Amino acid sequence: MNIHEYQAKELLARFGVAVPRGGVAYTAAEAAEVAHRLGGDRWVVKAQIHAGGRGKAGGVKLVRSEAELTDAATGLLGRNLVTAQTGPKGREVKRVYVEEGCDIARELYLALSVDRAARQAVLIASSEGGMEIEEVAKTAPEKIVRVPIDPATGIQPFHGRRIASALGLDVPATTALVTALYRAFVELDAALVEINPLVVTSAGDLVALDAKMGFDDNALFRHPDIAALRDEDEEDPIELEATKHALSYVKLDGNIGCMVNGAGLAMATMDIIKSCGGMPANFLDVGGGATRERVIVAFKLILSDPNVEAILVNIFGGIMRCDVIAEGVVAAAREVNLHVPLVVRLEGTNVELGRKILQRSGLPIVAAENFADAAEKVVAALKEVA
Repeated sequence: MNIHEYQAKELLARFGVAVPRGGVAYTAAEAAEVAHRLGGDRWVVKAQIHAGGRGKAGGVKLVRSEAELTDAATGLLGRNLVTAQTGPKGREVKRVYVEEGCDIARELYLALSVDRAARQAVLIASSEGGMEIEEVAKTAPEKIVRVPIDPATGIQPFHGRRIASALGLDVPATTALVTALYRAFVELDAALVEINPLVVTSAGDLVALDAKMGFDDNALFRHPDIAALRDEDEEDPIELEATKHALSYVKLDGNIGCMVNGAGLAMATMDIIKSCGGMPANFLDVGGGATRERVIVAFKLILSDPNVEAILVNIFGGIMRCDVIAEGVVAAAREVNLHVPLVVRLEGTNVELGRKILQRSGLPIVAAENFADAAEKVVAALKEVA
């Protein structure tokens, strides 16, 4: 789960991370009220959407009068902001964050993430703040420093010293900052804490000028206050509906819908579809214990994507029984008035019973014998439709 910049800053401030003063606004009038409350003669108006690259897309405005501030807020609110991370449709700006100006001497990058291969948290730092870290990795990988943190010992002073040395920063201030970030990361069950840019002010202070936080969905039950920060308007409606039914769904750019049980099998299914010349429209894992009803919901979710022109169901019945899947597929196909080619490959527990259910349904379901056969048939069926 991701949250907005202003929410991330509020959380980090609780752990002692310095952030500029600011306030969220939903109208231009509220933005002017926030600026008046902050005082000063310059402010920054920031569009609040769950996507990076807002500055390059015109979503961050530096203003020097309340008139400019009102104009900036009016221009952003209600606008679809298109960045490199939103896709061509962009995201509607429903709120802006107004914060005080900052005297910037240097811009740096600092983040905490999970190194899944090493099974530990890792500090990532760079002198190239304000840029997308992926671009820095491509053009100047030597400017990225990674400092792993052993979970058995946690954050230690030497971690701060290594980051300070790499970025040319004051050691005590840097140690205090990375310690605060690590505490927030661990205590809030975060998956990512990113400050880009982390700025050194003209007075020498370290300030989080921007902040991004993502959280482990599986740990949200421990943090009802974090879960309450969820902004459903920022999430894909199909993916949001999937989570309500314990389904793992991620929308992709292709036109072949996939329904699979098991994340590994789902990824392999997408790979073999591509190797056969097709493009998957989604990742959808119905899980090992899916019910008939959940299969029906999954089917409806796939078909709610207007780009889907064919469907591949690929099930290996272990905990999941093939007859349950078959019943769900048949029921869903009848309920939604199936209008696209459907290829089904079943293997495992009660596979023969599952195949008989599909055969007796009277529906135009194409049976596949194996993994490769399923992918070839769905791609071929798609070509016939075209």
